[in-house]
Amino acid sequence: MNKFFVILFTSLFLLPATSFSQLKIGYVDSDTIMDNLPDVQDARQKLDALVQEWQGELKKMESELKAKKDDFEKRKLIMTEQTSSELETEIAQKEKEVSDYREKKFGANGELFQKQDEIMKPIQNKVFNVIQQVAVEEDLDFIFDRSGDIIFLYAKEKYDLTTKVLERLKLE
Repeated sequence: MNKFFVILFTSLFLLPATSFSQLKIGYVDSDTIMDNLPDVQDARQKLDALVQEWQGELKKMESELKAKKDDFEKRKLIMTEQTSSELETEIAQKEKEVSDYREKKFGANGELFQKQDEIMKPIQNKVFNVIQQVAVEEDLDFIFDRSGDIIFLYAKEKYDLTTKVLERLKLE
């Protein structure tokens, strides 16, 4: 993907000055925008509070598990085989509960991810809409986000070559 952008920018600089002079490009730094937006700061505080709550619960569960394991290790020599087996089963079950809780809250599709999406999506949409409004008002052809990989945030429809490429691919 980066090669595409290098080729794109190289070809833009090799175009004659007359055709290039009419192309208007702008950029934003979305990290700076997000860092300075009060809505984002409020959302981050809400998420941080949730994370602290869940981490507290997780630490409590882990402490209980550690206490069970320590108790088992201290008493395993004087336990009957049946009691030992029962406690090992309890410990394994508690380990699974801790693991399941961690995955449920902090996993790839966990509640934290879902809450981030739920809380941040409206803010991101608001920022994106304002970027589009500014692009139209300033009569810009393209807007890039410079905070990370180069990302198109706005492009005039007349520069979209998707249908032409698809048509040519269908002809082959």
